Amino acid sequence: MMLHILDLCGVAVFAVTGALVAGRKSMDIFGVIVLAVVTAIGGGTTRDIILGSYPVFWIISPEYVLIALIAAIFTIVTVRFFNIPQSILLIADAIGLAIFTITGTEKALSMDVNPGIAIAMGMITGVVGGMIRDVLCSEIPIILRKEIYATASLIGAITYWLIITTTNLTNIAVIVAIIVIFGLRLSAIRWNLALPRFDYRQKE
Repeated sequence: MMLHILDLCGVAVFAVTGALVAGRKSMDIFGVIVLAVVTAIGGGTTRDIILGSYPVFWIISPEYVLIALIAAIFTIVTVRFFNIPQSILLIADAIGLAIFTITGTEKALSMDVNPGIAIAMGMITGVVGGMIRDVLCSEIPIILRKEIYATASLIGAITYWLIITTTNLTNIAVIVAIIVIFGLRLSAIRWNLALPRFDYRQKE
């Protein structure tokens, strides 16, 4: 139950980020809603297709799309009265990344796949929606920028799996893993943390 509620919250948060980015690109209302929904369900849809979980989650449970629509409309109305700073977008994206990574990992584990595959599915659930959003808006996806992003998702998914396998305390695992991902992502933004760069240049 807790994971399902978190999944719905993740959909709402990622839909908000999609709507905000679409608004900054001056898209029309339809474009904003489409981008919000795609951002919200893109990662989970990709995960389900790879895992062969059919029908995909939002067809079985249409409330996911409904919540994304409501979040998009709420964002459209809100920005007409309030200025939303860039920091809110980054924080919302970090929250969505954390939630979707954990729910994606748990769904894969529930299907008895290899732990490594489950961790990869958690990452895919967490990052793909944002990638689609950025690509459709002609921006470099966050995952390809220098700050730690996918790495935070990876570490969080591993943390969740380790706690689950050693203690079987789902709620504790969820809370700790979300804190790890969210904390790492915000730290990366605040202090410009990044992995070492690989710079290869052909010698003359």
